[in-house]
Amino acid sequence: MKWVLIVLAIILLILLVVIISKLKVYIDYYHGQDNDHLEIKFKALFGLVRYKMTIPMIKVDENSPTIVVKDKIEKGKKEKNVKQGKRQVAGEDLLKGFNDTKQLVNHVLGLHKIVKKFLRKVQVKELEWHSVVGVGDAAITGVLTGSIWAVKSSLLGIVSRYMVMKKMPTVTITPNFQFAVSQTAIKCMIQFRIGHAMLAGIKLLKFWKGGKPRFKTKPLSILSDNKSKSI
Repeated sequence: MKWVLIVLAIILLILLVVIISKLKVYIDYYHGQDNDHLEIKFKALFGLVRYKMTIPMIKVDENSPTIVVKDKIEKGKKEKNVKQGKRQVAGEDLLKGFNDTKQLVNHVLGLHKIVKKFLRKVQVKELEWHSVVGVGDAAITGVLTGSIWAVKSSLLGIVSRYMVMKKMPTVTITPNFQFAVSQTAIKCMIQFRIGHAMLAGIKLLKFWKGGKPRFKTKPLSILSDNKSKSI
């Protein structure tokens, strides 16, 4: 019995250390022309546990410098392939629709509260964001530089609103009025307690398990609803 208590005490002590320890995440991203590099490091338990994830350089093929996008082509634009119909909507359907809207809003707000509460526990210890931009035209480059400043300011405002900024970020934009260039380097270090992450994960699981919205109305479809009464 004595050894069982000792083992339980050791397990509880280890669990307590894990819960109160902080997880540090280092993010290093570089974008230069067609090359991208992303490296993420994780450190926990006072540096005893380390994990590194590296995404190699990505370069667009010189023979075909294009981006492939899947296109969805809808065939049959003739009038005979288009189905039309009308559906009667009663007062009960409208009430059900209002109820579904309320369910969806409450679901989104509940998820937002959980994520927001966790992010308030996240500390941004370091943030550097340097960019070099240019399109070969001085006037356009000047306008582009101002637009990028506006985007960076907005993003940093969102970060400072939802997370705790422990240090003023270092942000620069260097315009190049002679050559076309696109470079961005981001270095960031954030940290949070593992216990806070575990608590947020438990809340999310509980929320998704018991908080799924239950809609009372069915999606309206004039193409597949053959049982609807036409008017």
